[in-house]
Amino acid sequence: MDFTEIYRQSSSLVAFSPGGHFVLTALQDRIIVRRTDTFQITRTWLVDASPSQTNLFLSNKQNVNVKAKSSQTSSSLASDNWITHCGWSCDSEYILAAFAKRGVVHILKLRDEDWSGRIEAGTEGLTKAEWAPDGRTILCFSEWGLRVTLWSLVTGTATYIQFPIHPDRGYAFRADGRYFILGERHKSKDTLGVYDAAESYRLMRHFPLPTSSLSSFAVSPTGNHIAVWEGPLDYKLHVLTLAGNLLATFSPEPDPGFGIRNVAWHPNGMFLAVGGWDDRIHILDSLSWSAVATLELSPRVPSTVKVWREPPKWMENTEGRGFLSYERPQGVHVLPLIRSDQTKPNPKSGTAQLEWNTTGDLLLVRFDNVPTAVHIFDFPSPQEVFVARLRSVLLHSHPVISSRWNPARKGSLVLCCGTQGVYTWSDEWVSESGEEEEMAECIGVPAQKFEARDVKWAPDGKGFILFDKDQFCCAFEVEDEEVEAM
Repeated sequence: MDFTEIYRQSSSLVAFSPGGHFVLTALQDRIIVRRTDTFQITRTWLVDASPSQTNLFLSNKQNVNVKAKSSQTSSSLASDNWITHCGWSCDSEYILAAFAKRGVVHILKLRDEDWSGRIEAGTEGLTKAEWAPDGRTILCFSEWGLRVTLWSLVTGTATYIQFPIHPDRGYAFRADGRYFILGERHKSKDTLGVYDAAESYRLMRHFPLPTSSLSSFAVSPTGNHIAVWEGPLDYKLHVLTLAGNLLATFSPEPDPGFGIRNVAWHPNGMFLAVGGWDDRIHILDSLSWSAVATLELSPRVPSTVKVWREPPKWMENTEGRGFLSYERPQGVHVLPLIRSDQTKPNPKSGTAQLEWNTTGDLLLVRFDNVPTAVHIFDFPSPQEVFVARLRSVLLHSHPVISSRWNPARKGSLVLCCGTQGVYTWSDEWVSESGEEEEMAECIGVPAQKFEARDVKWAPDGKGFILFDKDQFCCAFEVEDEEVEAM
């Protein structure tokens, strides 16, 4: 791995462009664009953080008869001038920069220094802004779940949709970007709206949901089905068509007592992985919508499963530079399970993460009961007998904070634990005999002070971004090392 220098950032707003040629960084009220080949700055903007007229009027009204503010309040007001959301359009032509607390969104053009756009929210406020898949429409979610506004850069018009349930997890686009699906609440009932993005977001379907309190939903990769599930107190998942027809309802027996935490569609839409606050993961198939396999967390790892353990004090031994392979303990291994108190809110239990790799033959699972471990389950191909099994377990000295599959390679994983190192796992290592084998390595970040808290892959899968609280760096594969490995 070849690491770049350490750069400043704010709110973890750093992103590769869709083509992977640029890196976008938000630093307080500035937007910085760098080239990924040299990391030289290509463009930089000082974005106007002045509030919208409505926001300014409401702020002045609230501040009437208010005495001088404390230094803590002044610091809070200074952070209001920071960019809260930013991102690339799908063709890397435009950049979005939003100040949610100011109620404004700026649109910048990469190759035109003089062109810019500005969107001002009204009295409804602004909590979130992002691009639609077409790269010419911006979604703006208002405060208090009042509405979502879709602003078109092509026509200069806006489409308003009322009463979205969740601005963070209650909406989705179909994989081809044709339909926008939004969870709504009308007359105290959960509903789902389907809007045609190619027809200025014209309403196509609007139907009630069988849920009493919608937690979230997920659209299948094929776009034919929608999985919706209840809140945290009811373990129920419903599968519907895009027309609103209910196909099946899944609820395990016996009832675990808590709801669903994570749901992940298989890349080809054939399976659906469901995990709750218990230690079980149910795999549903798209033929019967019933559980064809149940994966359960066990404190004892069988000897047939490969266990990779982070070497103790490897950071001190390598002085934070270079890389070191994981240890391979033999025999049956016992995991250090944490017993959570189920009587308290948000107990540390259940499935913290469910994520398939690009081909769907591997499933990554993280359990809150074992925060230092990553489980990798192996799934057969469609031509083989369906038997899911635990393949590998990665054990670490600190709790795993973030883990991501490579978006371009089927067997490459990167994760971080809030330390000055990054951890990789791959099943694409070619041995001397010519066979593919697993390899897990600890890689130190060559910096005096850096704690990797999150990681994001580049679109081509040849590098990734590592985030600290207010810093970031990038790591890329070294071509010479790839040749030697082959």
